[in-house]
Amino acid sequence: MSTNNAVSLPMYAVNQPDVTALWSALRALLSEQGFDADNLDLNWPEDLIQHWEQPRLLLSQTCGYPLVTRLENVQPVGCFHYVAAGCEGVGYRSFLLTRQKDMGGSLPDFRQRIAVANSKDSQSGYNALRKMVAPLGGQGPFFSEVIFSGSHRQSLLALQQGDADIAAIDCVTYALLQKHQPQALAQLKIIGETPLTPGLPLITGPETTENQLCQLRSALKRLVTDPRYRQVCRAALIGGFSEVSRQHYDVIL
Repeated sequence: MSTNNAVSLPMYAVNQPDVTALWSALRALLSEQGFDADNLDLNWPEDLIQHWEQPRLLLSQTCGYPLVTRLENVQPVGCFHYVAAGCEGVGYRSFLLTRQKDMGGSLPDFRQRIAVANSKDSQSGYNALRKMVAPLGGQGPFFSEVIFSGSHRQSLLALQQGDADIAAIDCVTYALLQKHQPQALAQLKIIGETPLTPGLPLITGPETTENQLCQLRSALKRLVTDPRYRQVCRAALIGGFSEVSRQHYDVIL
């Protein structure tokens, strides 16, 4: 067994078989490099912060906001390039969504309306939106209320059901839902987008050695270039990979 034993890819698991296939491909590439990965299975953790803070974490994907505010001990591995509207290289953004029948056509129209976000530690769903409304706030809060749903999918449901009026939804999640669960976007429209920020980083734990980190990065580079795994990557909307540092995410703060 490897000294590291925790693996997950939880952030874009709209279609879990695609994510499982992605890990199977990556595990095969790690094994080809002599990394003992055969017994490493993909986890689906409920408590992501606890999972990400495991010292023996081998690989996971987090959000840029918790990376710079809470996860000071993890090591950034890199970032996928996603092939979706709103993405540029390692960068991504969120789309501002509301109901099609809503008269609001831009963010200023939603003053004193209800916003919904997936969680307070989300860059795409909360921090990016908060940055956009900051100059619009005036003498008081811009929104009358902000509610937290627990996931982008639940935020969309809150819009559809009339429990909230506007949400910022990660553009990769949006593209995956268009592909696999179009009903989640029914009767909704895009009225704007957030600025481009660094995408969701792949991370490893503090006990991962420099050699293991190099093996991970090498396997990830091969994953996005090896013709054997072109379909696997395409299904997950992955078109490339770049190494990134922690400093790359300072812009989020």
